[in-house]
Amino acid sequence: MFKDLCAARYSCRSYTSQPVEREKLQYIMECVRLAPSAVNRQPWRFVVVDDERLQILYRAYARDWIRTAPAIIVCLAEKTAAWVRPSDGKNHADVDVAIATEHLVLAAAEQGLGTCWVCNFDAPLLAAEFPVPAGFEAVALIPIGYPADTATPKKRKEAAEIWELPAEK
Repeated sequence: MFKDLCAARYSCRSYTSQPVEREKLQYIMECVRLAPSAVNRQPWRFVVVDDERLQILYRAYARDWIRTAPAIIVCLAEKTAAWVRPSDGKNHADVDVAIATEHLVLAAAEQGLGTCWVCNFDAPLLAAEFPVPAGFEAVALIPIGYPADTATPKKRKEAAEIWELPAEK
């Protein structure tokens, strides 16, 4: 069930050295490709990094644990290609990339892989040193691999704190 998949996904911060199979990466990225976006603009690009470019990503997010991931996916947004809400000028590139990235992490969990959203990286360093297509900027880094840790239960808000349904009729 989908709820079980959502409950199983967690922020993995320790990975085995086993590389992620290309077939699994292709499956995950196909799930990303199918993600919805505002006005179907799809203002994104995802770069799977498992080569020397990892050194740049390690400098942009200098935490030891990220070095255990055999690959990191750089999630990029193209702001000029995104839909902009006319009433207030809100650019939806980050929202669209977040939707696609959630598809990514859930597809990875379904494949038995761990991931972690990393948004607290050095964006200026990454922009200066990581080769991205013109007009794109990094929104998130997603380390991906086989978990070497287990999920630690996190306290979740009670349902009444985050949603409400209309009264029964």
